[in-house]
Amino acid sequence: MKDEAPARPATQLATLGRSRAASFDFVNPPLVRGSTVLHDGVADLHERVRRRNAGDDGEGGSPVTYGLHGTPTHLAFYRALTALERGHRSWAFPSGLTACTMAILAYVRQGDHVLVPDSVYGPTRRFARDTLPRYGVEASFYDPRVGEAGRAAVEALFRPNTRLLFLESPGSLTFEMQDVPLLAAVARARDAISVIDNTWATPLYFQPLAHGVDVSVHAATKYIGGHSDLIIGTVTCNERAWPAMRETVASYGLSTSPDDCWLALRGLRSMGARLAQHRATAERLIAWLKRQPEVERILYPADPEDPGHALWRRDMSGASGLFGGVLKPGVEPARFAAFIDGLQLFGRGYSWGGFESLLIPVFPERTATPYPWAGRLFRIGAGLEDADDLIADLEAGFTRLRGAA
Repeated sequence: MKDEAPARPATQLATLGRSRAASFDFVNPPLVRGSTVLHDGVADLHERVRRRNAGDDGEGGSPVTYGLHGTPTHLAFYRALTALERGHRSWAFPSGLTACTMAILAYVRQGDHVLVPDSVYGPTRRFARDTLPRYGVEASFYDPRVGEAGRAAVEALFRPNTRLLFLESPGSLTFEMQDVPLLAAVARARDAISVIDNTWATPLYFQPLAHGVDVSVHAATKYIGGHSDLIIGTVTCNERAWPAMRETVASYGLSTSPDDCWLALRGLRSMGARLAQHRATAERLIAWLKRQPEVERILYPADPEDPGHALWRRDMSGASGLFGGVLKPGVEPARFAAFIDGLQLFGRGYSWGGFESLLIPVFPERTATPYPWAGRLFRIGAGLEDADDLIADLEAGFTRLRGAA
């Protein structure tokens, strides 16, 4: 059984995954480290294996058989995540990339074909392009906005051997929104599994499985962890997709430490409050950036001027603090570097979702659709600092960009 999620999101985050009986009446579930699990006898050995193989989440008693297959700490996190995602079962992996790659490998075999959006996270792109062919699986990249052309355009992407459709909405670096319900419906009609990287929206603001997707993936390193001290990925499956995922997890022996799951569950508790501040700060920064003559456009689906705003408003209940900015053409590389290198509060790091603000230059790869802008692109992860201080840091950066002393 899954946790019965209370009606309001803030209460869900504070209560899911908690059990007084399993926690000896402590508010926080205990951190349980261990490898060997002792059983009462032969019948208990068999019964726990049966329950584990059935995907039991531990709500009705302990299904643990060995540390590799999860401890009570893992199960508490999985129950909370599954309820937030409105799914059937969840699992954690050593990284977000591992979660993405396993969510593909679980459903394909030699001779199959997968569809990947052109806006996908770079390491996932490289896995699809360079690694899948080694196993006889072909990947094609498609325009992430294909759904805007209607169902027929989406159906035209599929081949007889297409077994998996990957989605990411909004897309990494370029932030295109996808018509997730339409894409998932076409995949289901073609008997293909649909998988989405849902990291930007988090399970708080978008539940893909409720929109027809089979598997939701998170780089929980980001907003779920929230403190830049954790590397972890997750998958949540519907009932249709879970058996193949469970079999893949068992075959590869993939798990993550109970310490990481404990930290991820702790991160969930404050995620709602953090996301509200991330978004509020992002909107302050966006409003300032729009007034700068060097900025051509902002890439942020929650912005009414963004091309994907209508889809965001239709499908999602909130927005995070990650967005992109495009400069007008003509900015010299040295001035672009000076703008970024001199920043004092914005760190230069390949992540986001923590308490610290980050700003990096980005260079999207494109295969199916051309890169739409001639100007230089940067990405900001708005942290939890004071927005006025961050704006002052950006102001000094734009002074350097303009070549002033």
